[in-house]
Amino acid sequence: MVKLIVAISSNRAIGKDNDLIWHLPADMKFFSETTKGSIVLMGRRNWESIPAKYRPLPNRHNLVVTRDTTFNAAGCEVFHDVESAIEHYANDTRELYVIGGGQIYQYCLDNDLIQEMLITHIHAEFEADTFFPEIHEDQWAIETIQTYKKDDKNPYDFTIKKYTKTS
Repeated sequence: MVKLIVAISSNRAIGKDNDLIWHLPADMKFFSETTKGSIVLMGRRNWESIPAKYRPLPNRHNLVVTRDTTFNAAGCEVFHDVESAIEHYANDTRELYVIGGGQIYQYCLDNDLIQEMLITHIHAEFEADTFFPEIHEDQWAIETIQTYKKDDKNPYDFTIKKYTKTS
């Protein structure tokens, strides 16, 4: 089963200038705990947006998808298309999470590659240059997993929802 994990704002923003636009330690903890021990698939720009000291993401098998046939980076396995990466790990017992960025999310949803999504909905709008695709909610069973109220460390309310493909 291929899963997707993302945090999006009320206006579907996910990034600006190849970087995160909010700081929510509680959501980062959710991401880390959820993806620990799994396979994480990301685009090259998303890989490059991760601070060098955190690359590769620890305790995860990092896959990078890029059209650049010369790309090589320590700590990740490189694929040149999403399908070949997914196919390569089709029989692996670990979860496979698509973790971004925007083009990879769009591609995976457009090509019906995702069976489950974990989406953190941040209850605020942000200026951004990268957005998450429209969610066609009629194609998903939606369950609220957690709700967070802002506090001294997390400046925005947010809700984490699980979307399971129904059609």
